This record gives sequence, C-alpha cells and structure tokens, in this order.
Amino acid sequence: MAQQELIMPKMGESVAEATIIKWVKNEGDKIKIDETVLEIATDKVDSEIPSPFEGILVKKLFKEGDVVQVGKAIAVISSDVGATVETPKTESPVKQETIAVKHEVVKEVTVAAVKQDFSQANRFYSPLVKNIAKQEGIALAELEGVKGTGKDGRVTKTDILNYLPNRGKGGSTSTVVEKTTQHTANGNGSAHTQINIQKPAISVGGGDEIIEMDRMRKLIADHMVMSKHVSPHVTSFVEADVTNMVIWRDKVKSAFEKREGEKMTFTPLFIEAVTKAIKDYPMINVSVDGHNIIKRKNINIGLAAALPSGNLIVPVIRNADERNLVGLAKAVNDLANRARANKLLPDEIQGGTFTLTNVGGFGNVMGTPIINQPQVAILATGTIKKKPAVIETPQGDLIGIRHMMFLSLSYDHRVVDGSLGGSFLRRVADYMENFDINRPF
Repeated sequence: MAQQELIMPKMGESVAEATIIKWVKNEGDKIKIDETVLEIATDKVDSEIPSPFEGILVKKLFKEGDVVQVGKAIAVISSDVGATVETPKTESPVKQETIAVKHEVVKEVTVAAVKQDFSQANRFYSPLVKNIAKQEGIALAELEGVKGTGKDGRVTKTDILNYLPNRGKGGSTSTVVEKTTQHTANGNGSAHTQINIQKPAISVGGGDEIIEMDRMRKLIADHMVMSKHVSPHVTSFVEADVTNMVIWRDKVKSAFEKREGEKMTFTPLFIEAVTKAIKDYPMINVSVDGHNIIKRKNINIGLAAALPSGNLIVPVIRNADERNLVGLAKAVNDLANRARANKLLPDEIQGGTFTLTNVGGFGNVMGTPIINQPQVAILATGTIKKKPAVIETPQGDLIGIRHMMFLSLSYDHRVVDGSLGGSFLRRVADYMENFDINRPF
C-alpha cells in the first residue's frame, strides 16, 4: 500500500523547530484531507497540523512533548483507506532537547539564607536543622509550625527535608526570595542588575483547587513580569468624542459588508488614527537597547486578542500605515479569525512596534495595560458610551448626547516622558474626533 510522510511544516522564517503538544489522531485512525492530525507549539504560538491527504495514520514518529525540526517527517499515513494498519520500519527518532524560551530577563528562583535568633524558639533545634532552616530561608515562625517526630516533638533532619517540598500548603506565613537577573545589552557590553523580590507563601485550603498553567499562560506570565521589571510604566488618559466614527460606521457597515464580504468594526478606525499619530510623534515607535534608542522605520501594529481558552495573543499588522480602511479591516478580521482557530504563524505575532488593546470589548471604560516588550507604549481603548457633553458652536455652547470613549496609554518612562506620551495620546484622540463623517470607504 502507498504511504506518505506527514512533514513538520515551516511555521515562519524565524522558526526552525516546534514541540508536539497533542496528537489528535491515534495510530489506526482514518484521516480526511485537511483534518487535524496533531497540535504543535513554538515559543510564540500554538498551531494545528492538518493532513494534506486522505488515509490511515499508521505510525507516529514522535511522542507528545518531543521537539521536531522543520522539514522532518512526524508521521506516516497510508493512502489506502481500506488497508489494514501496518507498522513501517522507521529509525528511532533522535531525542531532542527541550525547547528554550529566551527573554530579556532570565528568572531564577533561589532561597536566601536568613539570620535567626533561635534563643526565642519554643523548642530545641539541632545545629543541623538550624543550618537547613537558614539555607532554605525558613523563618523561625515557620519552623515552629513544622511537626516534629523526634523526642519531645523535636524536628529532625527527616522532618524538615520532608517539609520542604510541601511549603506553602499548610498555611505558613513565610516568604521566599525570587532573584530576577536582567541582562541588558549596550554599547559598552552587558549590564547586570539583580532585584530581590519578597514573594508570600501561598496557603491552600481543603476545598481549593490547584490548576497548573498551560504552556501559553506560563509564557504570558513570564512576559508580563519581565515587562514590569524592564520598563517603568506610566499611564496617561484622555476622553475622546468618537460620535463621528459611530455615525459613519452605522451608515456604511451594511454596504461595506455587502461589497467586501467583511465586517467593519471600530478597530480599523482606531488603527488608522494611531498610525497617523505615530507619524506625527515617531519617537513613540521605538525600542530601548541598553542606553541606545532604536527608532523603528516601519509601523507594525499589534492587536491584543483574547482566545477562547482565556489566554492572550498579539498578532501584528505590518506596515499598517500603508493600508487603507478596507485593507485594515480585512487584515484585522483575518488575524482575529485565525487567532481564535489557532491558525496563526509565528512570524505573524512578532515584529510589532506598537500595540493596541480593546478593553472596551469587555465593557470596561479604561485600563492600564502592560507594555508588550520590546515596544515602549501600548494603547487601550475603552467602551463607547453615550454621555451628555458640551458642544461648542459659533452661536454658543450647547449640551448634547455624544459617543464618548476613554483612551489610556501606558508607556516606558525611560524614553517616553509625560510630554511625549500625553501629546501623542491627545493627537490620537484628535484624529478620532475629527473623523470625516462623509468619507467614502
């Protein structure tokens, strides 16, 4: 019977390998063309791998968790759907190293030795137990809560060693020290900074549920912590009158969808205003490398999108300033749809120079977003609400019902001062407020 190899596809120019996270099909299963066979992950995005032909999965060449190079065979599929399953002779896959995720900040959790005054102890502790407690950062108050099995309830070496893996599960009030090492390249070499952070121990009650983070949530968590360590965040706010945008969209959305086969959301309108403001204030479109500022030539807008799993992903519209509203609408809809379906390529979620996040989609009026490194600013758009507002006219001021929206800009205070951040944010609002209500699409 004819057999075909399922190849690990190329996931982008910068991606050389991927991790198999789940086999959707098992050996012996029938597979249709374009039916998902397995799910893979790079350090950027999760994806599904479909079968380019119909048949039966006769052999998996790698296990879940294995890292596979792009271009290597990952499974064998028989094109004879009526044949019995045969296991072909294949070479044993080479054991791959675990994929590594590189960040600007390398985190290593260590336990700091603590100085103790054991004269205040309520029971006797041997020198060995005292030494272990010091080296493991166990405070006296925590040590007093360790159950001892020795004579008169003394804590033995075995007691304290058995206690260590379960720290935090019994209501302890101790803390551990997380040492974050930040390596920053600059013109003179590598700068090295250490920050000690006190992390409280977490107690777990009887009815509590422990849920391990999935791979993507772990990456997000590390990235968010890293961003807060790298950039001193400042957030500015303005309230924009987006009535013209609302009226224009309501007027054209049906005709736009009929002509283009796409929905016209507010996001393309927001992106257009942002790209115009970036051209006016190009120093908001930069990155920081040590004591050097990298001024970006291209304007690549990242769109923070919530996934059905609750995780977050940020696909990027490259050269957004070169697209008209139709092009922006198509790009926004395409990236959003493929993000929800795990169809994004790794190259499509990197290279962003500025990020936009719509907290208004969840009914929030404003937010203080965390900068998406190595960018220096991120804009949050709030929900659009009708409000009474003062309208200035040549005949005098009037009170009218307007569509208002808060904009919040978080920026890196190392290179973006309040003047630049505030002026840029105000300019974005100006472009939104001066939107041409009669413009064609």
